[in-house]
Amino acid sequence: MSLALDRPEFAPPPQRGTPRAVVLALIAHALLIAALTWGVRWRSEADDGAVDAELWSTTVMQAAPRLSVPEPPAPVPAPPPPAPAPPPPPPPAVKPPEPAPAPAPDIALEREKKLKEQKAQKERELEQQRQQQKKKELEAKERAEDEAERKKEQQKKLADQKKQQEADAKQAEAKKAEAATKQAAADRAATLKRMQGMAGASGSDDAKGNALRSSGPSSGYAGRIAAAVRPNITFPDADSVNGNPEAEFEVRLAPDGTIVGVKLAKSSGLPAWDEAAERGLRKTDKLPRDTDGRIFPSLIVTLKPKR
Repeated sequence: MSLALDRPEFAPPPQRGTPRAVVLALIAHALLIAALTWGVRWRSEADDGAVDAELWSTTVMQAAPRLSVPEPPAPVPAPPPPAPAPPPPPPPAVKPPEPAPAPAPDIALEREKKLKEQKAQKERELEQQRQQQKKKELEAKERAEDEAERKKEQQKKLADQKKQQEADAKQAEAKKAEAATKQAAADRAATLKRMQGMAGASGSDDAKGNALRSSGPSSGYAGRIAAAVRPNITFPDADSVNGNPEAEFEVRLAPDGTIVGVKLAKSSGLPAWDEAAERGLRKTDKLPRDTDGRIFPSLIVTLKPKR
């Protein structure tokens, strides 16, 4: 017997229409067996009806062996029909869950007590969080106020420093102006002293006075200088000036009368006029000689905006 018959697990799976195929196979095998049986029988009958003849010969001959008819092969037994597949097992019945047993009264009370404690604990935690948040907000507000106060104090300090610096600058400017005024007065006095010293006067006071008067510029020399300088002065606001302030300049001259230096000795109090007069002096370039033809090395020239 074949391995498939000995080991059912190796048999091929049942196919669709197996019973009909089995019946057809059985019929085909039966017809095949019948045909083989009829053929064998027909040949046997043909051999039995044959006529035997004998031949004589001087030579003894051995008869040929009788032909043997091979036996037909044993029919192959048909394989048994495969066993039908077992039906699927029924699904297990769903067992409804058993109802939870009712808790005992003590357990229920204990559970309720525990829930209350948990709720109270949660409320305490929430309250603690609210208090912490409130504290943080208060601290942040205080820090902001402190920062604003600090900035305010810093701005005030800077403003005070700026105010003090401005006051110091004004004071320094006033001191500088005062020193300039004193220096101008000192320079003017020194110039006058030099002019007086050029007279070379000696002897009594009367002699010195006469010598100074005789050695100084003539009475009309100042007018001649003003007449030479005024055409070079440009000051259109002369008529709008209150009063007639005068500005004094120390002018240094070369031997031929050329102006080699101009310095403001006394301001008129009107900076615009001081600048215009100084520009006019520098533009004049050369002053006229005195009536006696002399040129003074240093002069104090007084100029006014109005004639």
